Amino acid sequence: MTSHDARPEGAGGAPPPRPRPGGRTARTRAQVLDAVLAELGEHGYDGLTMEAVAARAGVHRATVYRRWSDVGGLLADVLDAVGDDDWSPPDTGSLEGDLAALNQEIQTAMAAEPPIMAALIAASFRSEKAAQAQRRLWEDRYTRCEIVVTRAVRRGELPPSTDARRLLVAATAPLYHHLVLLRTEPDPGLPAHAARTAALAATAGAFSEPGPR
Repeated sequence: MTSHDARPEGAGGAPPPRPRPGGRTARTRAQVLDAVLAELGEHGYDGLTMEAVAARAGVHRATVYRRWSDVGGLLADVLDAVGDDDWSPPDTGSLEGDLAALNQEIQTAMAAEPPIMAALIAASFRSEKAAQAQRRLWEDRYTRCEIVVTRAVRRGELPPSTDARRLLVAATAPLYHHLVLLRTEPDPGLPAHAARTAALAATAGAFSEPGPR
């Protein structure tokens, strides 16, 4: 569930795919979005300008303003572009293994240099357009990851009533807490430990929906 993270079975309610431009338009978009990521990684949100992005992308600034309007529009398109991939969560054969592998992907992405993923998260607190795109991206990623829980239920590891979203949030939250809020150095043991804790709680029914009274 990272910035380079096919929809799970039974995911329902998925938004229709966004149209993708082709030809010169697609090349221009790719150049500009690559430039946004490079500028964001080097200078952060406060140093991100339309002019710098245009210059780095080799595109006239009028083109950038016409298509993206402002920095928020650029950030939103970067985040929407991330969701146009074919990422799917790991399939290791066990719930704990899947969650640990997922957490490892998150930690690797968060620790990468330049810190693009962290910068995008930070930017979403400064731009409403970016915040909305960030929410769309998280919704997409959690929806895709629900297959991890579906597989575990089929294997008999989890009660059928398990709430996939609550389990996934509990499994991944320690990574974001440590890396984003506490800003600690990546802990090699944290992805597996957080996965084990969440898996044990889930098998005990901690994330099961209450049955009818």
